[in-house]
Amino acid sequence: MILDLILASGSEIRADLLRAAGLVIQIESPKVDEIAIRQALELDQASPRDIADTLAESKAQKIARKFPQALVLGCDQVLDLDGALLSKPATADQAREQLTQLRGKTHRLLSAAVLYQNAEPIWRHVSTARLTMRDFSDDYLDQYVARNWPDIGSSVGSYKLEKEGVRLFSQIQGDHFTILGLPLLELLNYLTLRGVIAG
Repeated sequence: MILDLILASGSEIRADLLRAAGLVIQIESPKVDEIAIRQALELDQASPRDIADTLAESKAQKIARKFPQALVLGCDQVLDLDGALLSKPATADQAREQLTQLRGKTHRLLSAAVLYQNAEPIWRHVSTARLTMRDFSDDYLDQYVARNWPDIGSSVGSYKLEKEGVRLFSQIQGDHFTILGLPLLELLNYLTLRGVIAG
């Protein structure tokens, strides 16, 4: 089979989404210091949108240097809570702290995707979803973290909407794929227009 693109990410969810859509992909996990990049951008007062876009591009660029002729997709997602960015929790206590911050409030998830070919960016997109958490009890919060740690440690915001995390929310506005970390419809539309995949 002919390779459609290289995914510059170790995300199983993104890989599953692309494969489920019928794409033939190769996975290459880039070694990028995301924390240093994010901190530098935050010092420059970059917007959450620009941070997500820059992180996605840095991943695509890194892998595109190794595979310059290939179509390389870099992705990233950031969680914006009233201007503060949340990261993936390192411990169950951090997960509980994040969920306490998010409880009863609306936050934004920004999912960025950047395509590289011939060592140049050829397409980019950032999509946004708005999610409102319900005011759940401390009791439920403790039980939720106990049941779902360490699985939720790989997710910014300490929840997975495709699992029990959906019970944390009272309202969701936005594309399901954006919430999962990939603006899939926009990507597929672009790949179809370019003739990379049949349309």
